[in-house]
Amino acid sequence: MSHPALLVIAHGSRDPRHAATVHALTQRVRAERPGLRVETAFLEFNAPSVPRVLERLAAEGADEVIALPLLLTRAFHAKTDIPSVLREARARLPRLHIRQADVLGPSPLLNATLGRRLREAGVRPGDIPRTGLVLASAGSTDPEAIAVIAEIARELRHTGWCAVRPAFASASLPRTEDAVRALRAEGAERVAVAPYVIAPGRLPDRIAAGAEATGADVLADVLGPAPELARLLLERYDEARVMVGASLSA
Repeated sequence: MSHPALLVIAHGSRDPRHAATVHALTQRVRAERPGLRVETAFLEFNAPSVPRVLERLAAEGADEVIALPLLLTRAFHAKTDIPSVLREARARLPRLHIRQADVLGPSPLLNATLGRRLREAGVRPGDIPRTGLVLASAGSTDPEAIAVIAEIARELRHTGWCAVRPAFASASLPRTEDAVRALRAEGAERVAVAPYVIAPGRLPDRIAAGAEATGADVLADVLGPAPELARLLLERYDEARVMVGASLSA
């Protein structure tokens, strides 16, 4: 192959909407870059598994693969689960060179995707100065991941929202409903909830339930297969390719 294959690694979910969204996103990546081999694998719940796809790529003659975690922050899956799976694959497939790309976030392209979903949900530019925004992520026990979400919320505050609060669907506090109530108490005329998650599933449903229970004015969709997100996957792929080239020429 002239270029390394791109292996997009998603977490997986029992919710069929998750895998459908991941496949729609990787299909958009293929459309953005014809000729690039793009494969999808899952850590759990869905097939195909990461080892199975890597074995198939090796059997079909691939010699380089860039494994890209479909994750927004560097938490447990990015730091532990995926590296472990890839180490085992390297031991079994020594002729296949496997490089792990960086996680997706933070990135201006993710912020642009959030903006797209909020506009699609009905937020207009004139609404923003009187609207409080809840940046609702899945949640993590990893302090680095929590700090990244908090920093993104601070950055978004400078784009015109009257206030921005982070929230988490699991592992961390506050919950979405707590953040909505806090923004109301601070005087926000309107409250919008933006899920900072890629695909539907149990935790995004929890975010939606919290928004609806507290009467949020706007609930945006998940990031999903947005064109900005597809471009971000290719950006991370290209960054990893540059690193591979630099290491080979060193």
